[in-house]
Amino acid sequence: MALNPQLFPNGMPVAFVNEMFVLARDGVEFEVDKIPGAGSHGGRLKAKGIIYLSNIRMVFVAKSPVDGLYAFDMPLLYINGEKFNQPIFHCNNISGFVEPVVPADQHRALYSTHSFKIIFKEGGCGTFIPLFFNLIASVRQYNQHANVPTESRVDPLQASQTPVDEMMRHAYVDPNDPTRIFLQQPNADSQLRRRTYQPQTDGGHV
Repeated sequence: MALNPQLFPNGMPVAFVNEMFVLARDGVEFEVDKIPGAGSHGGRLKAKGIIYLSNIRMVFVAKSPVDGLYAFDMPLLYINGEKFNQPIFHCNNISGFVEPVVPADQHRALYSTHSFKIIFKEGGCGTFIPLFFNLIASVRQYNQHANVPTESRVDPLQASQTPVDEMMRHAYVDPNDPTRIFLQQPNADSQLRRRTYQPQTDGGHV
């Protein structure tokens, strides 16, 4: 993970070379722990905002900064133990762990693994969930085939080689899910708006 990655003035994360943003999901609440200097509960923070998903990473961008956190970057190759939870009396959510991005000149033991939770507070998640799990599985499969080691120091930009075009073309669109799929890559001047997709006769795919 990386705390407060670079953003454009409109809140969109600044893309890496070969990075392709797949979707944006508004109306989420994000929880993460072990943030240095944050609060008194194990460095746990909670904020509302937007999740961006690309072929390299997942980025939470807060609507309002909380204890110095305005964005949180999670490389897909560093995520593990992800789980989709459907509690009876609470909102659907994804929980998991993300390894820290350790500078080359520092020791891994100085950095703790973070636990995170993405809570879907508004609308459904039938579009986001399949895309997230399919993408993270594809990233892992590609890197296994490329003989890339899986330890925490693996370069997260390796994930950029994962083919995502086919996945996006065949993504199921849940009309109750406010997720926005990027058919064209956004930029610094983009104004994010919810787009409505009409299901096609092949089962509601884009």
